[in-house]
Amino acid sequence: MRHGRTDWNDLRKLQGRTDIPLNDVGRKMAARAAEEYRDVHFDICFCSPLIRAKETAEIFLKNRDVPIITDDRLMEMCFGEYEGLENSFDIPDCPINVLFYTPEKYKAPPGGAESLEELFARTGEFLKEKVYPLTYNGKDVLIVGHSAMNCSIVCQVGNIPLKDFWSAGIDNCKLMKLI
Repeated sequence: MRHGRTDWNDLRKLQGRTDIPLNDVGRKMAARAAEEYRDVHFDICFCSPLIRAKETAEIFLKNRDVPIITDDRLMEMCFGEYEGLENSFDIPDCPINVLFYTPEKYKAPPGGAESLEELFARTGEFLKEKVYPLTYNGKDVLIVGHSAMNCSIVCQVGNIPLKDFWSAGIDNCKLMKLI
């Protein structure tokens, strides 16, 4: 599940690891999702430590006896100096846009941005260490995170090529069954 809406989502700003809270719409989305998916069973929830994901998990799992465990490997992809940039698509030749248009050609620009290889390495390690052992033992695992981070997991679980990185199209506060 991807976190609920934030003010930066509405402004079309790159959030990355910037710790932006949910807005009122995002909180309502999480509450609606809790109602919509109330009959879906979870044994455990792993969550990004960023407030927008944690708050989504807390609202979504309110009144359920499901532990929420944060893991730094579930943080959103770091966009470095491009975090906070508004409407990057309106900026010709903005290097971060390669990630969105042709992810297979993306090279992390200078300024602290994370590469897809780094993103896949940390989320792949998380899957191997935490998720697969639980699902192999019949446990239902919920992961609450972010757009790029979630796409990296979807690509790895579904063996989706990098050129189709964004094909999952993960909407805010919607469940996607992977395993």
